[in-house]
Amino acid sequence: MPAGRERFTRRRFGAIVASMLLGPIIAACGGGDDKSDDKQASSTSPVAKTPKKVTFMAGFQAQANLPFVGAYVAAEKGFFKEQALEVDIRHAQSGEHLQLMLAGEVQFSTANGSQVLLRNGDSLPVVSIGLIGQRSEQGYAVLTTSGIKTVKDWAGKTFGYKGSVPAEFLAIARANGLDPASVKQVRVGFDPRVLSEGQVDILAVFFSNEPDTLERLGFPTRVFDPNEFGLQSLGLTYVASRDYVAKDPDATERFLKAALKGVDYANQNRDEALEIVLKYAPQQDRNHQRFMLNTELDRSITDLTKANGVGWQTREQWQANHDMLFDYQVLKQRLEISQVYTDEFLKKIYKGGKLIWP
Repeated sequence: MPAGRERFTRRRFGAIVASMLLGPIIAACGGGDDKSDDKQASSTSPVAKTPKKVTFMAGFQAQANLPFVGAYVAAEKGFFKEQALEVDIRHAQSGEHLQLMLAGEVQFSTANGSQVLLRNGDSLPVVSIGLIGQRSEQGYAVLTTSGIKTVKDWAGKTFGYKGSVPAEFLAIARANGLDPASVKQVRVGFDPRVLSEGQVDILAVFFSNEPDTLERLGFPTRVFDPNEFGLQSLGLTYVASRDYVAKDPDATERFLKAALKGVDYANQNRDEALEIVLKYAPQQDRNHQRFMLNTELDRSITDLTKANGVGWQTREQWQANHDMLFDYQVLKQRLEISQVYTDEFLKKIYKGGKLIWP
């Protein structure tokens, strides 16, 4: 993943056409009011949504991370407009997105499942409104030539991480009887070449990104997937602050509905979605973005989402992720799960696994 971050702002202005007010219908014959016609006209008249402005800040630079793609597609295909939303799409430069969201400058953003839980553990009221990454977005890569076959082989090796030591790294180690302290842990940033150059033996990587980059450089990898070790690790979510969800549930529902329609459209029209991504990220490599898009889409689809809809989330998923982090001493205190996620809006916008539109 490139070391530089960029801010890329796109505005897509929504518009809504107000419906005509229908006056009473006077019966042509008999001189009386036709109340049944009045009632029918009222029930079939479209209900205009009040136009609203919101800001969505993606958690990183413009690229084919799936929650980003959902917003890009919703803007370009007019899905936000159909929900009477004017959405300012921004990108974080240095991880400031959640703080800006909690400060009220941003209404919607992205965070992975563990981030949501850990932020709540720090008394920051971040709420997942839709789970896009049904599996962990991050794994732990070693070169195929390294001789590292199991987690216990990590002992005595050097592990490189990006911003902070990932919760799943600690959980995987402890789940396999390995003391994390037996692995040297160093912060390395976002250039995966630290693995190919031998600066680290194990590298925290995003499934959709760095394995492809290293493969292109001629260094194939093996990636340890937390989910394959029986650990319930969740990927990227759409998030809002608890206060905003309570303050404006209508805008929250509209944003989520349009963004999830964008994700579903991207899945059904992957080539077109790739072209849309490149409008927002013109400097990115097309084939690399295609790999990222396909990987993230594939990791977003499970039996759960096939039955209920993309972005679906359950208490059981969040409880399992919570318990994993708590059991392996990553999360310091137990949390009330109902405070960290909500399926309220998902239940409103889906029926029988199909999105209700508009």
